[in-house]
Amino acid sequence: MVTLIDNTIRHPEKKSRLDTPVVRKPDWIRVKATWSDKYSKTRAIVKGSNLHTVCEEASCPNIGECWSKRHATMMIMGDICTRACAFCNVRTGLPVPLDPHEPKKVGKAVAQLGLRHVVITSVDRDDLPDGGAQHFSDVINEIRLSAPEATIEILTPDFLRKRGAIEVVVQAKPDVFNHNLETVPSNYLSIRPGARYFHSLRLLQQVKDIEPHIFTKSGIMLGLGEKREEVLQLMDDLRSANVDFLTIGQYLQPTRKHAAVERYVHPDEFRSYERIGYAKGFLLVSSSPLTRSSYHADDDFERLKSARLSGQKNTEQIRGIS
Repeated sequence: MVTLIDNTIRHPEKKSRLDTPVVRKPDWIRVKATWSDKYSKTRAIVKGSNLHTVCEEASCPNIGECWSKRHATMMIMGDICTRACAFCNVRTGLPVPLDPHEPKKVGKAVAQLGLRHVVITSVDRDDLPDGGAQHFSDVINEIRLSAPEATIEILTPDFLRKRGAIEVVVQAKPDVFNHNLETVPSNYLSIRPGARYFHSLRLLQQVKDIEPHIFTKSGIMLGLGEKREEVLQLMDDLRSANVDFLTIGQYLQPTRKHAAVERYVHPDEFRSYERIGYAKGFLLVSSSPLTRSSYHADDDFERLKSARLSGQKNTEQIRGIS
């Protein structure tokens, strides 16, 4: 067993929490570092634009692969979150005021990177009257101006259930609206205490009610003590909310102060959930240990469009699943 160095500056709220050893990862979840000229150029554009990425802030294991393809997930509204989820490595604290120039910076960076599909996410901003909904809308609109050919996927917080926030974001017409459930409801009190499972479901349903043509997407992590029947019920809940796309990945513990990994789920089990997800009617399911919300998002968007156009509810052949 190995441990990681804890950074209490990033997570002051976890300072008094007991340390939990970080269990050694199995071979199937290890990623080789990938460095290339394109990686360096992606990093230079992000840093030069004074932008944040969830790739860095959340310590994503796929950063080398994605940045080498000049794909980065922009994290707007700062790098300090007002919540303290037990799984997340993003800094917690009192955030700074919004940067009014950030939408233009994001639009310019998307154009410089030449992205055909861009993913925008954010920290939680419970301090803002609308939770940051208008800022999301402004960013979407600026990307449309700077990179009109790019399709836009957003991964949003729940906006603290603030009235009218979802409508503001949906009216900006992103191509994909993603809001992650993260885990099964029995884990919410310990893993995602600031959120409510059924509100997140209602949020996803509300997006479809307002604009049925927007693709909806949600993701969860495995390895937090969830039971198989809970995962299957969660799938049913998402389908009841007309969610199109489900992502399932392995939870990786960022530091000793974060929630412990209960187990590393074998790739065969991930493949089983993928088959079940298609059988339940999702247009697309991505399920593997290294799956993350924006991993291969550009290719997956093309698959989503193909699945919808063909009228197929079961796209196992598209994913090459036997």
